[in-house]
Amino acid sequence: MEALIQQIFAGLATGGIYASVGLALVMIYQSTHHINFAQGEMAMFSTFIAWALLQAGWPYWGAFLATVAVSFAGGLAIQRIILKPVEKAPVLTNVIVFIGLLVIFNSLAGWIFDHTIKPFPSPFPKSSGAQLISPHDLGSIAVMLVVLVLLYAFLRFTSVGLAMRAAAQNPESARLVGIRVSWMLGLGWGLSAAIGAVAGMMVAPIVYLDPNMMGGILLYGFAAALLGGIDNPWGAVIGGFIVGVLENLLGAYVIGTELKLSVALVLIVTILTVRPNGLFGKTVVTRV
Repeated sequence: MEALIQQIFAGLATGGIYASVGLALVMIYQSTHHINFAQGEMAMFSTFIAWALLQAGWPYWGAFLATVAVSFAGGLAIQRIILKPVEKAPVLTNVIVFIGLLVIFNSLAGWIFDHTIKPFPSPFPKSSGAQLISPHDLGSIAVMLVVLVLLYAFLRFTSVGLAMRAAAQNPESARLVGIRVSWMLGLGWGLSAAIGAVAGMMVAPIVYLDPNMMGGILLYGFAAALLGGIDNPWGAVIGGFIVGVLENLLGAYVIGTELKLSVALVLIVTILTVRPNGLFGKTVVTRV
């Protein structure tokens, strides 16, 4: 029984990371109705920036905040420079651009920082003795919840946040009332990149830092976003925790650790087949 409870708590901890990635994917989807396949590589590159600042002698939380700020600016720049020219292009064009960004960030990280696996420090105390959940895992969940509350407050109670929601839900009407929709999309990309950076810095102490560290995590984050509802930020967070617990329990008691990644693939196919809108997604009915 104790082992089962420990697996559930460990699943909640990893689920917090998946929730962060799923939330970043939802931010992009709400703005563009596309899935950003480069989200994991962007988060990985941001984590390397944090690592470089730490190596230069920055305190952890100073490097953390600076990385979030740089990631926000980078996400905004990507939207304005690379994606704005193709925002009205066919879906396949956007998919190719996202895959191109994935390859570019992965290659740049390997070229600049090399492919050697690097340890990344945790800002939380080290474990002492047997614990159901480690201080880092508990801290990661707390950080993710703080990010979610801040994001909710920004989107709900600020004029810029309300403008972003309007631009995502009805771009034509938003333009009619004077909202600069393209800039709102850029802000959405900036927020997504910043949230992804937080996820990368929280997961790096667990999996170590290397250019390929976010590959499997992006898949779990995508499963979390689909499970909760690809257009629902709160749903993505709940989906992340569910996916994390399922992955741990199935990996420990059913399929083994070697096949844990297949849990995400099975979830994605099942959700798309049975309930494409997810648990908390909206059903959109279009009159034709």
